[in-house]
Amino acid sequence: MPKQKTHSGAKKRFRLTGTGKVVKQGAGMRHNLERKSSELTRRLNRDVVLAPQDAKVIKKLLGK
Repeated sequence: MPKQKTHSGAKKRFRLTGTGKVVKQGAGMRHNLERKSSELTRRLNRDVVLAPQDAKVIKKLLGK
């Protein structure tokens, strides 16, 4: 069976931690940052760990 190709969109948005968890950047950090409070932007800038159900799908797209 041929190898699974990595999904180009997924590799730009998600990454794996050393323990195998899938993380992504918080949503909402692309625009209207002047209106958002500093507290909110700091919170949104953190990495978010995906739920196990979602991580299973993303790992397939990443070819892992």
